Amino acid sequence: MEKKRVNAVVVGAGAGGGVAAKELSEAGLSVVLFERGGLVTHEDHGNDELTAQRSFPLACAFGPDNERYRRVYRDLQGNERVVLPNEWDYQNNAACVGSGTVCYGAMAWRFMEEDFKMKSTYGTVEGSTLEDWPISYEDLEPYYEKAEWEIGVAGDDSINPYAPWRRKPHPMPAFHHNREARILESAAKDLGYHPFSIPMLRNSVPYNGRRVCAHVRQCVGFACPVDAKNGTQNTVIPTAIETGNCELKIHCKVAELLTNDQGRLTGVSYFDENDQKQIQPADIIVLAASATETPRLMLNSTSKHFPNGIGNRYDWVGRNLQGHAYCGADGLFEHEVYTGEGPGASVAICDFNHHNEGYVGGAMLANEFIKLPYAYSSGYRPPGSARWGQEHKDFQKRYYRRNASIRGPVQEMPNYESRVQVSREVRDHWGIPVAKISGYKLDEDIQTAEFIADKAEKWLQAAGAVETWKSIPGKGVSGSQHQAGTCRMGDDPQTSVTNKYGQVHGVDNLFIADGSLHVTNGGFNPVLTIMALGYWVSDYIVKEWQHGNRF
Repeated sequence: MEKKRVNAVVVGAGAGGGVAAKELSEAGLSVVLFERGGLVTHEDHGNDELTAQRSFPLACAFGPDNERYRRVYRDLQGNERVVLPNEWDYQNNAACVGSGTVCYGAMAWRFMEEDFKMKSTYGTVEGSTLEDWPISYEDLEPYYEKAEWEIGVAGDDSINPYAPWRRKPHPMPAFHHNREARILESAAKDLGYHPFSIPMLRNSVPYNGRRVCAHVRQCVGFACPVDAKNGTQNTVIPTAIETGNCELKIHCKVAELLTNDQGRLTGVSYFDENDQKQIQPADIIVLAASATETPRLMLNSTSKHFPNGIGNRYDWVGRNLQGHAYCGADGLFEHEVYTGEGPGASVAICDFNHHNEGYVGGAMLANEFIKLPYAYSSGYRPPGSARWGQEHKDFQKRYYRRNASIRGPVQEMPNYESRVQVSREVRDHWGIPVAKISGYKLDEDIQTAEFIADKAEKWLQAAGAVETWKSIPGKGVSGSQHQAGTCRMGDDPQTSVTNKYGQVHGVDNLFIADGSLHVTNGGFNPVLTIMALGYWVSDYIVKEWQHGNRF
């Protein structure tokens, strides 16, 4: 059944899509915002550690259900297998209004100036498709500011000497440090590092009618019980709906982008909450379904004009999948450092993001979010420690409150073979070919991770840890909650998918507004950059629309 035509369809109600829906609807465009999941609250999952915490990928509790969604994972040996959302190799991302911004850690980093010009900074990296972004930090700075103030960020860049310049301070003061962070802050200063409070998308004071953070320990992997964690679900999406111009469609799976005989995009087909196929005509389509689902949708949208998928004339859709080469160190202390004061992560340094001699890029380092008991027992023990029995129980009792972890999201170098394809053999509940994930990290990424992990271990040792060990990533592809890069922006249609405004080359009325656009993924959690790009792309659409350009 065909619905009434609207000005814009936005696919995906996450960090970028929520922003785009708000900006377009406030400008007077009629908008339909599609979300494959539903509306969720803290009560839907409560404090259930087994379903909501980090024993599975971060978005598992809020992710797609195993019965309807699957993917294919291809390992480094070329073996393929079907994976489900509660398996790590699925590379999960959330499926709900707000997407990962409902349950994320909420670190709110701006990328540094060097992050937008990595090739100019470091030159050619063997095996990599490394390029500069077609936009600069200066271009995106006003949109970072808008994200910080409209969605809400607590922080203070004045004590981070490596922070990029800004025109306006954060809208809320930085959070105070917990006991663990105070210990680490002192040790960092002793080492000559420059520690500061992590900028956070959560309320350090009451903000925009919502409460202050209650510092519960069940934070990362959970919805906020007091609605103090700021995501698109409780900020820009309600604003979009309040305009009267935005209709939110939940439990709807967009299946295909539709084109007419002239090759112009005319709308989308989707399966509604009753699994009935529908058609939504639109003037403009904005894709913000994630760096795995956006290329999947484009590759599944074939026609005589786009036999290899929309926007894929030069085989770049789905290429350059990046996450982060997460690394770091863990330590055990003779005294208790844990207080249960959430979210746990509090102190960071940016001393090693760039200009590390002999290495490309780097990462910020920060203490970890609180590991609840099950997650601690399954993933943060010293190598060789018992996982069951009395020895396991004794270790848990003695050290759970005496451990600290430091981690860093090492900026991976993009490569052509890390990618999202679609499987022609495996289909989902609706009969749509599923995403197939494959690829690898470069040796350069592992070497940088080893360097960063060494810095993390030395930091813990300086803080008094009596036993430490490092965590180094494997060679396999990483594209979980920080997935990016699969529809990179660029000036050359032969080596990129969109122009600098997120407009797909050769398809004037198709835009992308999620992490797919990232040319490189920074040494930081990328969500604030995705939000800023949502504002950037939407601003271009609105200005063109108001000047009479209907694309």
